[in-house]
Amino acid sequence: MEITFFGASEEVTGSNYLLETPNTKILIDCGLLQGGRFVNPENYEPFPFDVKGIDATFITHAHIDHTGKIPKLYKDGFRGRIYSTSPTKDFAEQLLVDSEHLLYRDAMEQGKPPIYDLNDITGALKLWQGVSYHEKIHVKDFEIEFFDAGHILGSAVIVVTEKETGKRIAFSGDLGNQPAPLVKDTEELSDIDYLLVESTYGDRIHDNPGTRRDRLEDVIEDAMRLNGVLLIPAFAMERTQELLYEMDELVENGRVPGAPVYVDSPLAIKLTAIYKKYSQDPMYFDDEAIERAKTGMELFDFPRLRFTLTTEQSKSINDAPMPKIIIAGSGMSNGGRILHHELRYLSNPNTTILFIGYQARGTLGRAILDGAPVVRILGEEVPVRCKMATISGYSAHADQPLLLKWIHPMRQSLKKVFIVHGDIDQMTPFAQKIRDEFALDAVIPVKGMKVTL
Repeated sequence: MEITFFGASEEVTGSNYLLETPNTKILIDCGLLQGGRFVNPENYEPFPFDVKGIDATFITHAHIDHTGKIPKLYKDGFRGRIYSTSPTKDFAEQLLVDSEHLLYRDAMEQGKPPIYDLNDITGALKLWQGVSYHEKIHVKDFEIEFFDAGHILGSAVIVVTEKETGKRIAFSGDLGNQPAPLVKDTEELSDIDYLLVESTYGDRIHDNPGTRRDRLEDVIEDAMRLNGVLLIPAFAMERTQELLYEMDELVENGRVPGAPVYVDSPLAIKLTAIYKKYSQDPMYFDDEAIERAKTGMELFDFPRLRFTLTTEQSKSINDAPMPKIIIAGSGMSNGGRILHHELRYLSNPNTTILFIGYQARGTLGRAILDGAPVVRILGEEVPVRCKMATISGYSAHADQPLLLKWIHPMRQSLKKVFIVHGDIDQMTPFAQKIRDEFALDAVIPVKGMKVTL
């Protein structure tokens, strides 16, 4: 059994791994490489393997850096099955369609043909099968099983067992922060021989997740006292829904002023409908959310919450009186409606911008967070005079202590750990921590590296 690392190697996007025996080839994730532009130029290059020879593709979760090249895989000739949990399939359809127009725009700017089109998305979805956690899938030499990763709704750790040898390799995908609103905690694994583990926050400790609602309350109150705008760049998936769930609690209990809250993201609105579709399924939601749904209370609804689906509704936010809260994508300010609001409000000292997620290098969000005095938005130079706040406890990624805690039950069986999906300055200390605490062989693979297991 061999594994080759084609993505998320010494970088935090583009997850893509080939696992093979002489008779079987499967992919784990097929993600888009992202960076300063929406799409990294490397995404235009041919796949470094025989696409038509892949038997099946398995997807850990719906984020574009794990799914974004699946339509290209189809376009280039893949006709095997695609497997994920059912929520992941539903989410991926919306995310892929949404990203297609961004890819088209990016291709036009670079003078290249689009990586794929809507027909390729439709073709890939016809190959896609939703499965449940712990449902065994057999593909020739491999048995594959999904475990709850606790990252976003439907996210999974994928465990592949080689039938002949019994060797087991686990692909963490992205692991969740705990405790988290809505989703369950990450499932514990044992008896794993080889592990690929993400390292997005491999060198950091988050704020206490149990206090993030209190921190959100403080930020909202401070921003409203300025009688200005609270801007929250947020990913349309999970982060927006978590915020709404927390704000619902704060508003219903009178803990924050009743300012209007605008969800200015068509994609977030569509994804929220999918959350509601699964909101009473105990396989995916945590007990608190299930109990809330059983009482008939909407998970994502409270007074003065507004969903602005159309362009006209979005523009009307400008005319709404202060104070107000605007949640819009994208989460790293590298596209979407948040750009228009940042263009309008970043120069106002009464504005507060709240970062609740990871800001990758090269993105506008990272530039603002790092204190750039001036940023360029939609072709204009914008001075940054607003106040800034961060709540890392809202990260959907596990921090270093949680990652180590998750690895701990596997420590006796593990032969090697591969550190993936992180910046090198997170990977390096995390790898050393694994060596020090568990005396395990922790490797940071480079792109194209092939390892015999």
